[in-house]
Amino acid sequence: MAISISDTGAAKLKRFLAEEAKAEGFDIMAVTTPDAIPQAGARLRQYLAQGHHGTMVWLEETAERRADPRALWPEVRSVIMLAMNYGPQSDPLPVLSAKDRAAISVYAQNRDYHDVIKGKLKQIAGRLAARAGSDVKVFVDTAPVMEKPLAEAAGIGWQGKHTNLVSRSHGSWLFLGSIFTTAEIMPDMPETDHCGSCRACLDICPTDAFPAPYRLDARRCISYLTIEHKGPIAPEFRKAMGNRIYGCDDCLAVCPWNKFAEEAHETKLKARDDLKAPPLETLLALDDAAFRAFFSGSPVKRIGRDRFLRNVLIAAGNSDDAGLLARVEQLLCDPSPLVRGAATWALSQLSEPKYFRKLRKKLTASERDDTVLAEWWLAYQQETGEER
Repeated sequence: MAISISDTGAAKLKRFLAEEAKAEGFDIMAVTTPDAIPQAGARLRQYLAQGHHGTMVWLEETAERRADPRALWPEVRSVIMLAMNYGPQSDPLPVLSAKDRAAISVYAQNRDYHDVIKGKLKQIAGRLAARAGSDVKVFVDTAPVMEKPLAEAAGIGWQGKHTNLVSRSHGSWLFLGSIFTTAEIMPDMPETDHCGSCRACLDICPTDAFPAPYRLDARRCISYLTIEHKGPIAPEFRKAMGNRIYGCDDCLAVCPWNKFAEEAHETKLKARDDLKAPPLETLLALDDAAFRAFFSGSPVKRIGRDRFLRNVLIAAGNSDDAGLLARVEQLLCDPSPLVRGAATWALSQLSEPKYFRKLRKKLTASERDDTVLAEWWLAYQQETGEER
C-alpha cells in the first residue's frame, strides 16, 4: 500500500533521509519515481540484440524486470538513489608502467562494496520504514535494477560517454545503491549531460571497447575480460591488457570531472596497501587456499583462483621480466587447463625460442586438453610462421 505524506511531512522526511545518508557515509542522496526511465528498456534490448553483453546471460534473463522498477516490485512508489565517492587518493594510471606489478581496479582495492553499501542501505531503510510506516527494499548492483539510469533521473549525475555515471561534484568514482519504498517522496530533477565534446574516456580505451560514444561493447572491455569472461582471453586483447589483472580504470581515471571530486575524507573506502600494486611474482605463487586468504573480503575473490591466475599470467607475459619464468613454468603443469593455457602464452613471450620449443615437445606429448594444445600451437605458429 502506498504511503502518502503531507507536504510538510514530505519535506521533513527528505531532510531526514539526507541526514541519514550522510551519517552512513554516502555523498549524495536523491529521489526519483519508478516510471522515470521509460527509454531504458528499449536501450537495453538494443544492447542485447547487438550481442554487446557477451556471455552475461543474466542480462537477457532479467531484461523485463530491469526495464521498469515496478516489474521488480509493483508496490514501489519512490526510488531513493544513494552514491558514495570511492575515488583514489592518487592517479591509478602510473602503475600501468610498472610491468612487474599488478594493476587492480580501484574499486576492488577495498572491501567488497556490495557488502559495505548494502549494510548501510539497510540501516537507512530500516529507519525510513520506522519513521514513515512504509515498506522498503534495498538493492546493490547484483539485483536487476538499472541503477545508472535511475541515478541520472534522480539528478545524481549523467551517464557519460564511457557509459558510467558522472557527477559534477564527484566525477566518475561513485558506488551506487537504491532503496525502493512505498512512501511517496518528492522526486528531484534529473541531471543533464555535461560531457560536451570531450572524448578522453573513448580515446584512452586500450581495446577500443566503445563502438560509439555512450555505447560499450563489453566483449572488448578489459573489465569484462578479466572479471566476467570465463574462458581463455582472446589473443587479440592480450598485449592491450598490459598488467591489468582485475578490471580497468583508464576511462574513469581520465574523466575531467574528477578534478571536482572532494578530497579524501573519513567516509571514503580506503585501499589496502597490499592491493595497490602487488608484485606479479607473489601472485603467481598463490594456490587456491593462499588466493582465498590473500583476497579475503575483496571482490577479486569472486572470480576464483584459476581465472585470476589466467589474468596474472597474461600480465607476466607482458612484463618483459624473464625472472618470472620459473613461476610461469611451474604453472604449465597446473591442474586447471585455463591456467596451463595462459602459462603457455606467457612462456612464449618470456622464453628463448629454443627453450620454448623444447618444453613444447615435452609437454604436448602428455597434454589432453584441446584448448591448451591450441595455445601451444598458436605460440609455435607465431614464432615460426608455420601453417598446420
